[in-house]
Amino acid sequence: MIFITAKFRVLAEHADRWPQIAAEFTEATRAEPGCLWFDWSRSVDDPTEYVLVEAFRDDQAGAAHVQSAHFRAAQETLPPHLAETPRIVNATVPQEDWSLLGEMAVPEGR
Repeated sequence: MIFITAKFRVLAEHADRWPQIAAEFTEATRAEPGCLWFDWSRSVDDPTEYVLVEAFRDDQAGAAHVQSAHFRAAQETLPPHLAETPRIVNATVPQEDWSLLGEMAVPEGR
């Protein structure tokens, strides 16, 4: 899978509304057949920073995502709300879902 994490620093005046601002892009991406997940989180240290964790089935699904109409639309509609260019980590990993963090295993039935 293609595993991507991106940090978006949003202008302070738009930070509380970022989930609504990005909602159309988020919903359209989640509906892509090759999208495994597309999840936003807000930093607990910086209220203007959102972290996007996304994954796509394979290279073809990743390419389809960046070539989609909703991606092109987001390239136009999202940057005016940003304080800086998003930072990204992009890697191909040999799995299809989240692994369990065995070092913090929770007993079954708890």
